[in-house]
Amino acid sequence: GCGNLGRHNGLRYLAYLMWPKRAGIERSGSQFMADRITICGTCADGSGKALADDLRARIAELGLATEVAQIDCMIVCGEPVTVSVRAEGKAAYLFSGVDPAAQAAELAAFAVLYDAAPGGIIEDARPAGELRFKLIGRIPA
Repeated sequence: GCGNLGRHNGLRYLAYLMWPKRAGIERSGSQFMADRITICGTCADGSGKALADDLRARIAELGLATEVAQIDCMIVCGEPVTVSVRAEGKAAYLFSGVDPAAQAAELAAFAVLYDAAPGGIIEDARPAGELRFKLIGRIPA
């Protein structure tokens, strides 16, 4: 769980979603090159890790440049699994209550929509199925 990570790591992650350079979190290179999906690896007894592995394979099959990463905790423990989607210059999305077994394909569909969306604004999320009802919020670019 996230109890041992403390409040500041969660706040730092949220700052990273909104202002990555100010949060002091660096990625390879000076700019974000690809869309990035981050999954809580400790959610639901580690099923977030299984979701990340499944999603990486699906993203590779689709030929997307989307990165799939894990983080120890996103501080939304009441409704695991938590997933964020973001890229430099695009709106970010935060989902919670994602079912790793049932929604990996929906996350891959969302990745396709996000990849094609200028500024990250997805006008019609119906191809992402039930995942669209797990959205906590969209954070402006």
